[in-house]
Amino acid sequence: MSFELLAEEAGARRGRLQTAHGVIDTPAFMPVGTQATVKALTPEELYELGAQVLLANTYHLALRPGADRIARLGGLHRFMGWDGAILTDSGGFQVFSLDHLVKVTDDGATFRSHLDGSEQRFTPESVMAIQRQLGSDIAMAFDQPVSWPATAEASRTAMERTHQWAERCLTNEAAPGQLRFGIVQGGFDDDLRRESAEVLGQGAFDGFGVGGLSLGEPKAVTYRLLSVQTAILPSDRPRYLMGVGTPADLIEAIARGVDMFDCVLPTRIARNGSILTRGGRVNLRNRRFVDDAGPLDAGCDCYACQRFSRAYLRHLFMAGEILGHRLASIHNVRVLVRLVGEIREAIGGGGLAKAITSLRDQWALAPLP
Repeated sequence: MSFELLAEEAGARRGRLQTAHGVIDTPAFMPVGTQATVKALTPEELYELGAQVLLANTYHLALRPGADRIARLGGLHRFMGWDGAILTDSGGFQVFSLDHLVKVTDDGATFRSHLDGSEQRFTPESVMAIQRQLGSDIAMAFDQPVSWPATAEASRTAMERTHQWAERCLTNEAAPGQLRFGIVQGGFDDDLRRESAEVLGQGAFDGFGVGGLSLGEPKAVTYRLLSVQTAILPSDRPRYLMGVGTPADLIEAIARGVDMFDCVLPTRIARNGSILTRGGRVNLRNRRFVDDAGPLDAGCDCYACQRFSRAYLRHLFMAGEILGHRLASIHNVRVLVRLVGEIREAIGGGGLAKAITSLRDQWALAPLP
């Protein structure tokens, strides 16, 4: 693994992560392709939007179509037609979100498939074996998150189990060239977050995910706990804030030393007719856009903004046309990729603090999910 830290400024970092399928310039936003597809977008479009790395999900792909089948068909890159880097989440969040359908012990988790109700079992070893079959560039360790509000006892139990599982993940063979990231937890307690970063930071991982945040807690708590852990995690390896991706979150997290992000936000809200703009989130179904000939967001360089009006996209959504989903998704993904790219280019130039202040002002009205 080669992670080169190129510049640091005002708490932010600019780097370069070498993977088996190319270089990732950081900070980087990863569009989410849960089931081996970023909803409504083709791989070619994602390249054009500036995406360097995509996220796919171990839980969903293991259940359908199955890791064995994907391996027989040439691996995940060939299966989904994406030649760039791929990170696979371990599926821990999905498993534990099943709540009453999951039984967890120190050995692993037994749960019912959301597809057919069949009994399934994930262990640290099996999750890494699945990711080895998939052939992803970055494989995440199996972890146990907790949701807000969690007791100190529940948070410690989940954290210690996550640490034990991380050790077991490291004993499992990775695919050739595959990087392995551990995941720090700790619930919503500063001391536990600090302890988790210290313990996992000593492990032989190629990078670290910061998990279990943005799960219902106030944003001030999210940012405080993030700062606690990025101050401790090794500086020579990338930090990945998992499942977080509003414009405000990206700005604040980069300023706290985060290198990678993923979130379903841009494509999920696009399918509901909402777009990200520098004036806030806009619902194109609103009647006030019926005669609006302006672009989705002035100054955006995406295909949707260059060719179509708000009135046209409103028409597509009101008529139930799939093109509306596609164009809004193109725009929203480009907004986040471009935002992170703007900050990345500014790091090390001496003007980052001013740039961050300006971006905070521009995105201050963006509603949080």
